[in-house]
Amino acid sequence: MPLIDSHCHLADPAFDGDRLDVLARARGAGVEWIVCVADTVAASQRCLALADAHPAASAAAPRVAPTAGLHPHHASQFDAAAAAALERLFADAGVAAVGETGLDYHYDRSPRDAQRAAFAWHLAQAAGAGKPVIVHSREADDDTARLLAEAPAGLTGVLHCFSAGRPVLEAALARGLMVSFSGMITFRSWDQGWAVEAVPDERLLVETDAPYLAPVPHRGRRNEPAFVAATADRLAALRGTTPRRLAELTADNARRLFGLGSLGGSPGRGPGRGADETGAAR
Repeated sequence: MPLIDSHCHLADPAFDGDRLDVLARARGAGVEWIVCVADTVAASQRCLALADAHPAASAAAPRVAPTAGLHPHHASQFDAAAAAALERLFADAGVAAVGETGLDYHYDRSPRDAQRAAFAWHLAQAAGAGKPVIVHSREADDDTARLLAEAPAGLTGVLHCFSAGRPVLEAALARGLMVSFSGMITFRSWDQGWAVEAVPDERLLVETDAPYLAPVPHRGRRNEPAFVAATADRLAALRGTTPRRLAELTADNARRLFGLGSLGGSPGRGPGRGADETGAAR
């Protein structure tokens, strides 16, 4: 089945020891693309290096699409230097999306006013650059919904790893965003079937959020892109369709949202430049 992992932290140090094996297992599971999601400026640069190291799908690895952005956990690091660095990355033809950005009031690892300011800036940058935004929202429904509603015209993107309330889902759908579901939908505690039913076919994505949130039957292990198949199977069952149909549908949606069919190489870098033989950034 053609699968696309629409949200994976492939540049995370959790994969430094066996990244090539992880990629091979993903390819074996049918994964054609991995959207390598950044959470800091440094991670954004590592994602670009991984994309350069894997510019074409092969029997050994899927293609990698990089993003650039600052996670709300790191919003306190958002300053003029970070903004300038991210703006340069957003201008790179090889960068598929802006983010991960958003609000996280569960951990509050950055002050909430700093999170809101960084999130609003990312939304404006995404709309201006014509790139989709990847939105994280946890226990911040009202502010997430408000900032999405206030974002500039032309915004596209995805509400990733959905676990929020109706106001966030409604705000995202009203702005034309897609909605992605992770391995959480396989957990016994999952109680948001209403959200799975509310998302139209053309707005649906599937993801791992690896190395986090491994789906059943892999729960308790490090998550990895190959496990997106288990999440896709569960999502298919919840929506009353076949795993193949669900895989094809979400893969088509991911290609359209992230422009995967026309994703350009990064100017000024040849394949593999800036990465070592493991695919990890130097």
